[in-house]
Formats: sequence, C-alpha cells, structure tokens
Amino acid sequence: MMSREALIIEAQKVRFNAYAKYSGYRVGAVVVSSSGRIFTGCNVENVSFGATICAERNAIAAMIAAGEIKVAELVIATVDFGQPCGMCLQVLNEFCGGEDVAILLCKESGNAYQETSLRHLLPHPFSTFAAPFERET
Repeated sequence: MMSREALIIEAQKVRFNAYAKYSGYRVGAVVVSSSGRIFTGCNVENVSFGATICAERNAIAAMIAAGEIKVAELVIATVDFGQPCGMCLQVLNEFCGGEDVAILLCKESGNAYQETSLRHLLPHPFSTFAAPFERET
C-alpha cells in the first residue's frame, strides 16, 4: 500500500490533467480500493455544466471499470483544501458499502493535508444498505 505522502503526490499530479476550462478550479483525486489498488481521476468540465464530471466520481468510475467495488480511502488535491461536493459524497457513500472512510484534503503542492471522513461531511446519507455490500450479478 502507498504511503499517505505518495497518495498526496498522485492526487497533486493528476490534478494538473484536469480540464477546468470554465471554472479554472482543478481537482485531482485518488481512490484506494479495499484491495489496496489505486485509481486516479480529475475533474472534466463541460460548457453544459450539468455534464461536468468531478474528480472524485471520475476516480470511482475508474475503480468500478477495473472491477473493484469498494472504496477504502479518498485523497483530494485542490488549490485550497477543497471538499467534495454533495453529489460526490453520495456516490462515495454508495461505494463504501455504508461504512465510514477517511478523506484527505491536500493542496496543490507540499505534504500538508487535513483529514476528515465521509460521515463528518455527509452525516445523513441517502442509503438503503440493509445487508453487507455485494456486487450485483
């Protein structure tokens, strides 16, 4: 498993790939799956703002596409310790199997980070988890 410092560097690196033509606000995200695999994502904006894809959801989509289904940790790099939006938090909740996970917020450079959690940022998620999280077949 990668160290927190290495995860922060990965989030900072992928942040520079963001397509942030409209807001200028670049975001990089790293998702660590429950098996320890690493997936990255960056925000991809669109002139039709509703079609914009956040970095966090982009990284989760890459995880799902690779056959993984459970997030263990999330690292986000922005210019100002930005937090995930509500939509991203709800999607993160879906792929955490109803469990709390650590979220590290870091800046565009350096090793400083702020640690928070999914439950702190989204204390009352919309959820229908009644049984252990499993992939539907």
